[in-house]
Amino acid sequence: MRIRPYQDDDLDALYEICLRTGDSGADATALYNDPKLLGHIYAGPYARLAPDLAFVLVDDHGPAGYVLGAADTRAFEQQCEREWWPALRAAYPLPAPPDWAGNDRDRELVQQIHHPRITDARLLERAPAHLHIDILDRAQGQGNGRRLIQTLLEALAKRHVPAVHLGVGAANTRAIGFYEHVGFTTVVEQEWGRVMARSL
Repeated sequence: MRIRPYQDDDLDALYEICLRTGDSGADATALYNDPKLLGHIYAGPYARLAPDLAFVLVDDHGPAGYVLGAADTRAFEQQCEREWWPALRAAYPLPAPPDWAGNDRDRELVQQIHHPRITDARLLERAPAHLHIDILDRAQGQGNGRRLIQTLLEALAKRHVPAVHLGVGAANTRAIGFYEHVGFTTVVEQEWGRVMARSL
């Protein structure tokens, strides 16, 4: 398996990987009626607005994982507000039309599109960058997660970013163990999960 920079024709694969790992690392396909919604929030904006910090893990079958990042989280959030969310808010209006086929989980994601989470300024003082990493089952347990993380950390270091953070659900104990193994420590723990950070 090899890691390469994101390419425009990877977008559909990123959306699929995002969905197939969207249930605390397990396949979330059966949980959402709209298979694009998770990708609209957790993959698409990075591919569109920060492609130079998007790296894809590829094998003979195609993309099998990715790491996506933003060097300046606050600037990225502001750019999403200008350039990413408006079109999606038009496509997924609130209130939803009577014929909309979304379920309750879909509705929660649509709420995020209209009211995206804003990262706490105190966290950004410590770790201004953030990342998302997802890997399909066929590519796990082979050191690929560490390689993806290292690839992004090196790219962030070239930008003189001091630290990076990520969020992980409480149920995803396997991911929490992995992040600890590659140098992340918990900085905030809440009912939904935890925020972890690592210095560069």
